[in-house]
Amino acid sequence: MKSIDQHYIDGRFVASHGSEVIDLVSPTDRSVIGSVTLGDEEDARAAVRAARRAFKTYSISSLEERADYLQRLHDAIMARAPEHIAIRTLEYGGVARHNAFSIQGSAKVFLNMRKTLEEMPFRKRVGAAEVLLRPVGVAALITPWNSAIFMVCNKLAPALAAGCTVVVKPSESSALQIRLLVECIDAAGLPPGVVNVVNGRGDVVGDELTRHPEVAKVSFTGSTTVGKAVMRNAAETVKRVTLELGGKSAHIVLDDADADAAAAFALSAAFMNNGQACIAGTRLLVPEHRLAEMKAALLKASSQWKVGDPADDGSALGPLANARQFDRVQGYIRRGIEEGATLLLGGEGHPPGLEAGYFARPTIFVDVRNDMTIAREEIFGPVLSVIAYRTEDEAVEIANDSIYGLQGWISTGDPMRGKAIAERIEAGAVMVNRIFDLFDEAGVPAGGFKQSGIGREFGVYGLSEYLGTRAVFA
Repeated sequence: MKSIDQHYIDGRFVASHGSEVIDLVSPTDRSVIGSVTLGDEEDARAAVRAARRAFKTYSISSLEERADYLQRLHDAIMARAPEHIAIRTLEYGGVARHNAFSIQGSAKVFLNMRKTLEEMPFRKRVGAAEVLLRPVGVAALITPWNSAIFMVCNKLAPALAAGCTVVVKPSESSALQIRLLVECIDAAGLPPGVVNVVNGRGDVVGDELTRHPEVAKVSFTGSTTVGKAVMRNAAETVKRVTLELGGKSAHIVLDDADADAAAAFALSAAFMNNGQACIAGTRLLVPEHRLAEMKAALLKASSQWKVGDPADDGSALGPLANARQFDRVQGYIRRGIEEGATLLLGGEGHPPGLEAGYFARPTIFVDVRNDMTIAREEIFGPVLSVIAYRTEDEAVEIANDSIYGLQGWISTGDPMRGKAIAERIEAGAVMVNRIFDLFDEAGVPAGGFKQSGIGREFGVYGLSEYLGTRAVFA
């Protein structure tokens, strides 16, 4: 059992000023595996002061120096990859097939951003002026628990590439994973104060960072409800804000799709990362005349989604992250039944033999209407809602009938037809016949429309979020 009682401020591990201690609980068996001392407003202010001091020199560092730091961060993470995988299994309940993908991707974002630095025109002549791109200042990076290490790295890479210094406020429930990451950051040898990390609650440390007058930029990933609060806080000092929020993504199966391939794809899109993914395709839109065929295909494909101990290589689904999330998912399953949806698979409770942890039964609802709660709200668990449609136009209308617009998915036998439908979907990204690998597509932007967020991440689009333009006439 490990106790995390320090923050990382000004290049050093320092004792917490805050004194609240919470237990870290394994989602696999509910045992206490550690504890974390939570920071307070003073810890957050100390981190901002350190970042502000470091910004004076880091902001004028060369692009070559920043590229070197990005390479060092990649190398430091990969040097301890097995440890990262082990701690993600223990603290989060991530399964083997997703853990390696997540850790490799976390490291690779630094290489991707190093490549992006070569593509970004930091100086450009426009008429009589030279337009310069300059770092905006201290950035607060607030990250969730469902992909803890990746979310920190995904925000850290563009901030550092731009020349910003940062204060990271990770989820307090990911303290073991983040402590290991911070040890890698420390080993990378960045100048003191460039990266600072404070554990703490969102309504304490997070609020302080989003309101602090010397924080120029906030990047937040999490729920839409909290994202709105972040935006309100940031408005007090007119900070730049990037929000990557919730989703209720539709997966349209076109009438020419192979049923077995579409079903396998649909479950991968819905159940990835134990069902705890904002981009998950949790509304499956199926042609009415092929509904019976797709039900059979979904049941067949579901045999590949074994729920079990995440340390077992044969497990495809591990536990939900914590008791609160387990109760939330169970509540939505009950609501679906109450509102008249039919269970094709799963339902309430634990899978047999897995009552000790926060394991949920993979669940598929049919006879779902798009006005039902399970089709409107983000569940964040392995729950798929199947909705029938009559025409292609109706499918697009249902897909777009949501407050969210983060991701879309399409299964089809004709990729060009799928592309034409994709261009009608109100979402930041649409995947046609594929699970998109953001780690390989270094320059492709990610982000949402509507209440799924504002701003973009990755490539020059993400880097631009940390840069301001200055016109110099000379």
